Order: sequence, then structure tokens, then C-alpha cells
Amino acid sequence: MEVSLEKEYNSQKVEEKWLNLWKDEMYYFDWNSKKPHYIIDTPPPYPTGSFHIGNTLNWCYIDFIARHKRMKGFEVMFPQGWDCHGLPTEVKVEEKYGISKNDVPREKFRELCVAFTEENIEKMRETMRRMGFSVDWSKEYITMYPEYYSKTQLSFVRMYNKGLIYKSYHPVIHCPRCQTTIALAEIEYKSGKTTLNYIKFDDDVVIATTRPELIPACVAIAVHPSDSRYKHLVGRKVRIPTTEYEAEVIEDEEVDPEFGTGIVMICTFGDRQDVKWWKKHDLELRVILDNNGLLNEKAGKYKGLTIKEAREKILEDLKAEGRLLKQETIDHNVGVCWRCKTPIEIIVEEQWFVKVERNKILDAARKIKWVPHHMLSRLESWVEGMEWDWVVSRQRIFATPIPAWYCKKCGKIKVAKEEWLPVDPTKDKPLEPCECGSTEFVGEDDVLDTWMDSSITSLIISGWPNLKEYPTSLRPQGHDIIRTWAFYTILRSIALVNQIPWHEIVINGMVLGEDGRKMSKSLGNIVQPDEVIEKYGADALRQWAASGVVGSDVIFAWKEVIAASRFQQKFWSILRFTMLHIKDYEFNDEDIKHLRDADRWILSKLNKLIKEVDEHMENYRFGDALKAIRSFTWYEYADNYLEIVKNRLYAGDENEKKAAKYVLYKTMDVLCRLIAPITPFLAEECWSRFKEGSVHLQSYPKPDEGLIDEEAEKKGEVIKEIVAAIRRFKHDKGMALNAPLKNVLLHLPYEVDVRDISGAINAKVEILDVLPDVKLRVKKLKPKFGIIGPMFKDKTKEIVNLVNNLSEDDKMEFVEKGEIEVNLDGQKYTIKSEWFDVEMEKVVEGKAIESVEIGDVTLFIEV
Repeated sequence: MEVSLEKEYNSQKVEEKWLNLWKDEMYYFDWNSKKPHYIIDTPPPYPTGSFHIGNTLNWCYIDFIARHKRMKGFEVMFPQGWDCHGLPTEVKVEEKYGISKNDVPREKFRELCVAFTEENIEKMRETMRRMGFSVDWSKEYITMYPEYYSKTQLSFVRMYNKGLIYKSYHPVIHCPRCQTTIALAEIEYKSGKTTLNYIKFDDDVVIATTRPELIPACVAIAVHPSDSRYKHLVGRKVRIPTTEYEAEVIEDEEVDPEFGTGIVMICTFGDRQDVKWWKKHDLELRVILDNNGLLNEKAGKYKGLTIKEAREKILEDLKAEGRLLKQETIDHNVGVCWRCKTPIEIIVEEQWFVKVERNKILDAARKIKWVPHHMLSRLESWVEGMEWDWVVSRQRIFATPIPAWYCKKCGKIKVAKEEWLPVDPTKDKPLEPCECGSTEFVGEDDVLDTWMDSSITSLIISGWPNLKEYPTSLRPQGHDIIRTWAFYTILRSIALVNQIPWHEIVINGMVLGEDGRKMSKSLGNIVQPDEVIEKYGADALRQWAASGVVGSDVIFAWKEVIAASRFQQKFWSILRFTMLHIKDYEFNDEDIKHLRDADRWILSKLNKLIKEVDEHMENYRFGDALKAIRSFTWYEYADNYLEIVKNRLYAGDENEKKAAKYVLYKTMDVLCRLIAPITPFLAEECWSRFKEGSVHLQSYPKPDEGLIDEEAEKKGEVIKEIVAAIRRFKHDKGMALNAPLKNVLLHLPYEVDVRDISGAINAKVEILDVLPDVKLRVKKLKPKFGIIGPMFKDKTKEIVNLVNNLSEDDKMEFVEKGEIEVNLDGQKYTIKSEWFDVEMEKVVEGKAIESVEIGDVTLFIEV
């Protein structure tokens, strides 16, 4: 047991020490363990190279849960994966090497992406280790490696064979900048201003549109059936400006008569509403936009123009023809690609789709426990509003290859067999001929959406395709990816194994800047974890993370980190005090028989704390758990109990000391284990100074119900309040807190141990059975010379002396009656008490006292 401790807690030194001493094996998951298993479907972050503050918040939550569950007796799997594939890496690699992906062979470009990603993973892994996360690194997975993406391909093959994946010619969301298809879930909506253009199609038809560049794609004109203004137009053919086409006027209930003129053009395609109308009314398909973002030959003379160029040119032509009647600025939400923020377009292409079986997904989602529960409604709203299946093919390189080929002879699709995987159809050939007998194939060069990789993480960590245990216990994730990661994982789990992926999903919020706004470079409010760690250490940052509320956005506040650092210093100071007094103490449960009221009080509070904190941790109320620990440790224990028992520790007899040392040992043991999931470095350092082994291999504290004692708490609170009241009294009197008092008398309706009160206030303490007779007497009569002087002139001093020399009874009569008659040199004078400042004092049995009342307790203090 180490006794000599530095005065200041050095978080950097301590944390670096344990990072070097801890072994990864401490956290390895054992499938054969007889303990109940707790498997976490950890988010695999995108390897940008920066483990940002939002990641930190989420992983802190996960680590709090993992550490708490381990200490509660669970065999915990806390794996770590990396969701590697995707466009951002391709863009970064192109920038780094000054190339386009088409400038080098496909395989070479992928190699560059892999190398770039591996560097980023190493940087992020380092930050995660520095934060003290108890990850099982033996269960690490990396989606860009064949051992992982072969299983993504396997999932594709199995779903294809079940009829859940198909290829079809269909309208899809397309990003002109990324030049790839994206899913509905990858659209973000950006608010702003745009121009509403009023365009005359003919004398009776004026249409207001924000997309004049799509006029060549207009295949119908629609009005609301109940709009009497336009009843006469229904069925009429109207020539489309700038084209030779005509479009029929039709009726539809979804036309908004209040928007613009109440007449709309239906184009293929301006938005998803156009797609609905196109399907509903079986309209012509006239696609004028290619996947390179340029208008094609169906746009006539506007062929080859970009969307922006076409808009400007068409408006110019309409204005020249006198068809542009007016323009106005309106508020507008535009769908943009969530990666590059470019406005998306809808084009028609042949793509691969996953069937979305909405009812099955909703049924499964409702079997999962959502924390907080209202987050389920986000998924429900998303699924219920879905109109299309999930498009999973992408026109990129750095992603999982789609395991399929096309027969050159008959055109049939050939999907790989399971035993062929992994395959890259751009360089590998099928191991058997087509049904038509041909052996000539063209490999699919589209790749899979990266969500096809990450949506099977729950299956992968459970050993799929040879599942060892399923569903997993927990999915922790952000609310921003409910409609993607949560949705896709449920879909895939139901499709592949017909089970929910996890029993529970815990949702965390986003981290906002100190100004309450979303963190961004332009606002200058970004804080990086490394910056915080460098100043205050990882444990302080972890405490900040714990202060948030699951499901809600959290504001990063430096003051919270500073407060956390101060608490760590306080905890360390308590340890130093503890070690000073228990250096020669051999813990013995028999010492419980020596406990006094103050000891029983704090032990009762301690065991209630164990119950409270454990309940908070079980329900993911980390902020409440930390608040309870801090409040007890700092205020109840350090500021009150330790101050109350100091005298006993320094000057008590052997049994008195044993009782206090028993409490010190027990409390430090419990507090180290309670705080361990939140501040692993601090807890480990403190534990190592007075116990063997790692605190993280100990069990979580369990309450001793026999020590929870309401009567003891009542007495302890009285002791605490009495000591606090006398300390306030000393402070108000300008006395030192350790200054002695002559005597303190207590009157209270029950017995209480006065040993610790006496020691804490440095005074003899007596218990009064009967409330004493408290009298008032005049302590001092201070003359008001401004009044007395002018009246008595040279006799003033003698008059004052006469009054001050009155007996105690005469002084009381003087004060009560307000005047007294005195005789000076044979002459009588009437003296008024108002000519004096009167100071009274209370007296018990002739002794001057101060009295203080605390509820039903009365204190009499003899100074």
C-alpha cells in the first residue's frame, strides 16, 4: 500500500502511464465464457483521419456501457470496425496525387485508396486508445479487406437468390458532381432562396416554375380537379415552349391550387412528385439529362449544356419570345447530395435495387427497445414515407464489387456462387458457362453502396454466416443515421436471417459548439479531442461526455471540462488523506462494531449512492450517475464527513480510529469502482495506490442493505447541520474555524453522538435533557454622545458612568421602561434608553450564550 502521494494530480502523466501498462487482452471477448454475453454492434466510423468530438461523445457512451457491463459480470464484446469504402476517399486520393480515377488502372486506383485509408485508420485508432476506450481490438474489422467484403458479396448473392435484389430500369437519384446514383436516404435538404418564373405556354396556360431548364422534359400539364378556373383546359393539348412537343392538360388531386398559378408542368423528372405522377398517369418518358449532368439530344438546341447553362439560355429565349411574364424570389428547399452538397437530379438508368418490405421492417423495429423511445418515430416516419426501393449500385471504384456478369451472347445476368467469393468481375471470370452455353462475359463494373457493407456489422461480429449468437445486445449510434444505418441494418437482418439485429438501440445526439450552433470551420467553433486531452486529459473529456443526455444534442463547454479536472484533483486529495490515515490499517469487517453515528450516516448514504448510480448507468443516464458521484464525494463525504471525523482520526482512541479508518477504506474502495466506467485512468491510479490488481477487473459495487439506515441518516444529518451551524457562527464572529469555544449545549428530542461534534468544533458539548430557562440581559449600553453631550455638557462623563454602573436588574428595567432617574450631586436627572445603543445577550444559568435553532434542535454556544 503506497502512502506517499504527490499533492497535485497530473492527468497527463497518469494517463500515459496506464496506456503503457494496460494490455489489450483485458478486454478480449471469449465466446466460451459462461458469463452472460453482452455484444455491442459498435459503429464503424468512416476513416477520415480525424476522430472528431462527435465520435468522442458516441464512443464515450459506448465505453461507459461496456465497462459498466463488464463490472456487472457480463462477458462484453466491444469490437471496432472501419467503414472504408466511398466517394470521399476517392476524392481525397485524386487530390493527393493530382489524378482522376480514370487516369490510372482501376486496380491501381483502389490500391491508392486502401493505402490512404490505412493511414487514416491508424491516426483514428491512436485517438481512440488515448481516450481509454476498452475496445476488443482482436475483433477489429475493416470493410475494404476481402475477408469482410466477401461477406458483403455473400449477402448480395443470398438476397438475390431470394428475389430481394433485382436490376431494373427506373428513375433514380443522381448526383451530377459525384457522377453516381445515391439512395433516398443520402439526400439532404438545404433551405435558401430561388426564382419562381411565370411562363406563358399559351394564352390560357401560365405556369410558375423554379426549373425552366426542364421545360423540354415536360410530358403533361396538371390542374386540380376542383379548380374551377381551369376546368375548360382539361383534355386540351398545349405546345411546350422551346420545343416541338405538345402536352395534354390533366387533372390530379395533388396539384396545389395555391402555388403559383395553380397549373403545374409534369417533367421527367424534376422531383419525386413528378415520378409519382408519371407512374400514376402512365405518361411518356422523355429524359433530357444524362448522368454526366449535361442535357442530351432530347433537349433539342440545348444539347450539351449544363443545368445552369440551360436554365439561363432557356430563360433568355423565353424572354425574347415574350413568354417570361414575371419573376419573384421565394423560399425554397432543394435536395442535395449529402456528400458534396450538389443539388441532385432524377434520371432514368438501369440499376441494382434492394426490395424494401416496409411492414416487415416496421414490425422488426417495434420489437427493439429504443432509447430514447421517441427515436423510433423517426424510423417509422422514414419507412412509411418511402416510395422507392433502395438503389444499391454506384458508379465508382473504391467499393465492394457487385458479384455479377452479363453474358455477351444472350445478355442474361450471372450472379456469382457463394463458393466463388470474393470476386472482382472486372478482372475475374465466372467459373461456369452461361445457361446458353457461352463462356464470354462482361463483368459488372458498378460497385455497391457503402451502406451494403456497414448494414451487416451486427451479423459479422456474431460470426455470420455461421452465427454463434444473435441478435446482438446493443446498437449505439447517432440520430443523424437512423434512416440509413439503423434502417438498412434492420432491413438486411430480416432479409438474411429473419431476426432483429439487436435487442436495444441507444441514440446519441450531435455535439454543438459553445455558441450552441453546429460545429463548422466557417464558424470557427470546432474543438478537436486532441486539443482537450492535451490541456486536461482524457478523463476530463470523458466527464464532459457523461454530462450530456442520451438522445439530445450536447453543447461542448470548456467550463465543464475544467470543472471535471477540478473534481479529479478533489478525488486525488481525498485519496491522499485516506492513505495518510490507513497506512497501518488492516481492513477488518469486525471493525463495523465500533461505528459511531457519523460513520453509520455516511455508510448509509454511500450504499444508497451505489443503488442510485447503478440504476442511472443501467438506464444510460450517465450525467445523473456522474452528478450523484460528484455530489456525494465532494460535499457529503469530503466537505462534511471527513471534516467531522478528523479529530477522531488524529486524537481519538484506538476503537474510534478503527471505525473512521474502516469508513475511509470502504468508501475509497466503492468510489474507485463506481467512477471507473467514466474515468478509467483516475480510478485505476487511485485503486493501484491501495489495492492489488486492476479496478477494471473488479465487480461493480453492490449495496449492503444492512447498512442503509434511515435513523442513522437522520442523526448524521443533525450532526452535519450542527457542525455547519457552529462553523457559520465562528465565521460571522470573525473567529478561525478551529478556534476553541468554551461550551456548547444541545437540546434535541433524540439521542445523538456528540463525540464527533465536539472534535469538529473544538468545544465541550453537553446534551440538555430539559430546555433551559434562557434569560436576556443587557450586555452593553453604548452612549450616543451626539445627543447626551449637548444636554449634559461637562457632566456627560459622570452621567454615562452612572448608567454603566447600574446593576443588571436596573439596566433591564431601564431598557424595558425606556427611562431611569439618577441622582448626581444632589440633583435628579431622567435618562432615556433611546440615548444609548443597547446590545442584549442571552444568558443560561448566569453564563452569556448565543443560541441557534436548527429544526427541532437548539444550540447554546458559550463563547
